[in-house]
Amino acid sequence: MELQAKKVERIRIYDVALAAGVSVATASKALNDTGRMAPETRDRVKRAAVELGFRPNAMARGLLSKRSFTVGLLTNDTYGRFTLPLMAGISEALVDHGVSVFLCTIEDDPTLAKIHVDAMLDKQVDGIIASGKRIDRRLPVDMTHLPVPVVYAFTDGPDDSVRFVSDDAQGSRDAAQWMIGLGRKRLVHVTGPTSFASVQARAEAFSDTAGSGAKILHGTWSEAWGHEAVAQLWGGDRPRPDGIFCGNDQIARGVVDALRERGVDVPRDVSVVGFDNWEIVAAATRPPLTSVDMNLKALGREAGLTVLAMAEGKQVEPGIRKLPCRLIVRQSCGGVAAD
Repeated sequence: MELQAKKVERIRIYDVALAAGVSVATASKALNDTGRMAPETRDRVKRAAVELGFRPNAMARGLLSKRSFTVGLLTNDTYGRFTLPLMAGISEALVDHGVSVFLCTIEDDPTLAKIHVDAMLDKQVDGIIASGKRIDRRLPVDMTHLPVPVVYAFTDGPDDSVRFVSDDAQGSRDAAQWMIGLGRKRLVHVTGPTSFASVQARAEAFSDTAGSGAKILHGTWSEAWGHEAVAQLWGGDRPRPDGIFCGNDQIARGVVDALRERGVDVPRDVSVVGFDNWEIVAAATRPPLTSVDMNLKALGREAGLTVLAMAEGKQVEPGIRKLPCRLIVRQSCGGVAAD
């Protein structure tokens, strides 16, 4: 016997209008949050759409609004350390608006970057979000005169652009203040290369909070540098720190391991705090690592909503938006997190 696939009837806007007792035009305006009507009417139409399982056709919406309901995310962060949480925030912000996000990674290749930007424009994206591996470097492609809005998140951009970054200085101050609040008096900052703007901002805020006499050691972004820094700090007869704030979680993990190898108890003898809150590292550190979270997901949400607003023709003031970081307290520093 030949089986036939059961045809599923698509719910149309006419069905929604009929169920809500309104015209098709009214139903369309209610679902698109346009037009003037009583709030009860708009709610009734939306309720009917949900109950019927109505899903507006994206192509039809695009033809009517001259939009594709897609946003491109362009990044050279091929490892995804910063881009993946950023993209999660963008997607979360835009899904309720019926907007999809697609990701293009470009390494640091200008030719590949140009190819991907052209492909996004061919797909008629409503906007582009540019992201990267650090806040003081631009992607290797010029996006200053594109026919769609561009927002920059965790990467550098033109002076007249909209840029979103984490507040490194505030995160650094919070870390230092937390350890000072625990009674730590000899603080050291073990961090990355001075060529990074984020390193400079964190180091300056740390010095302002811990005092000009607080020591700062610069090295690489690695566990090996954390080990080496501890070797320097525990060498000779100099006073040893009782609190170490690290420029990233990899350095902090190296510091914790090196202290344990010397029989130094963390956090009883030394409090250790990292930066990034990279959970795969922070949770695996023993003891689990207290770290400053850059709130990249929140950064992505703001970037997504902003590029959407610009795509809808709304005026957005250019400039840098700094979003606050958040200290995630675990066992490596001591103390109890506030609710």
